[in-house]
Amino acid sequence: MTRITVWTVCLALAVALGFSCSAQNPSATISNGVVTAKLYLPDNKNGYYRGTRFDWSGVVNSLQYAGHNYYGKWFDRVDPKVRDFSFEGADIVTNPCNAVPGVPEEFVTNSLPLGWDEAKVGGTFIKIGVGVLRKPDERPYSNFRLYDIVDGGKWTVHRASNSIEFKQELSDPTSGFAYVYSKRVSLTPGKPQMVLEHTLRNTGKRPIETSVYDHNFAVMDKQAPGPDLAIKLGFQVDPVQPMDSKLVEFRGNEIAFTRAVSGQDVVMVKYRGFGTEAKDYDFRIENRKLGFGFRATADRPLAAAALWSIRSVFSLEPFINMTIEPGAQFTWKITYDYFTVPKEAR
Repeated sequence: MTRITVWTVCLALAVALGFSCSAQNPSATISNGVVTAKLYLPDNKNGYYRGTRFDWSGVVNSLQYAGHNYYGKWFDRVDPKVRDFSFEGADIVTNPCNAVPGVPEEFVTNSLPLGWDEAKVGGTFIKIGVGVLRKPDERPYSNFRLYDIVDGGKWTVHRASNSIEFKQELSDPTSGFAYVYSKRVSLTPGKPQMVLEHTLRNTGKRPIETSVYDHNFAVMDKQAPGPDLAIKLGFQVDPVQPMDSKLVEFRGNEIAFTRAVSGQDVVMVKYRGFGTEAKDYDFRIENRKLGFGFRATADRPLAAAALWSIRSVFSLEPFINMTIEPGAQFTWKITYDYFTVPKEAR
């Protein structure tokens, strides 16, 4: 199949290929007979996610395996007046920049987007996977703030029965940055496995120095994170800052919740202990009460790592660094293996 724009697909092949292209968020479902996943498609008018924090491609709304769902909506409402997220009565409310499920990725350069520092007020900067954004004033950058998108680039989507490939082509002559970014989300034939394959090619005049991390919004059958979760890492873990939460403990290569996360509990901790080899990018998570889990590995080394959790979701956040000279490209691959384990009596 040739590469075609999202809306050409929607108009010509929606029914045949399983796309949903109504005004209520274009989406597509892929399956390998073992795993079934639903993904939202990038669209600047009707896309499910139109924030300016996370990459618009590969937004996984749900992934079903062996009767379990791994991803889904972790918030109840969206409110632009909320800075990050808040607890309002029984609801978890987030702002539009956070309102995304699954395994979204964010590109940051020392916590800033490309070109932010040199951009004048009214000038432009780059958020990879989003587009060219407008710097509105002298306030510090915030990834929770919704910025105007000057140019979202050209998105194309190519779908097969068990995979979707996204490509964004973007150029900002003012800043000198330009790139072609590709992400392929595939379900490995015959395996309970999802693979994210990325290529970022620098087509501009300036080096691209950035980091990317996956937020990994795991909801795991909508069970609150707690002692039933076993989180095992590929290295002996050490918290970066003093622990300000009594909810988690670090035990060798494991992170353990001491009780269920509830109410307005928030867990946020950065940790280290990993080396310079890709083998340390290895996270295994099991829900021992429900009897299922997943493992995330990658072909690039870790640059940083963090854990964030509230009562509806927990996230392991692994970072990868990259420097790409003009004309060069950088590739990375993240593999998710899904599995079941014997249930433990509680």
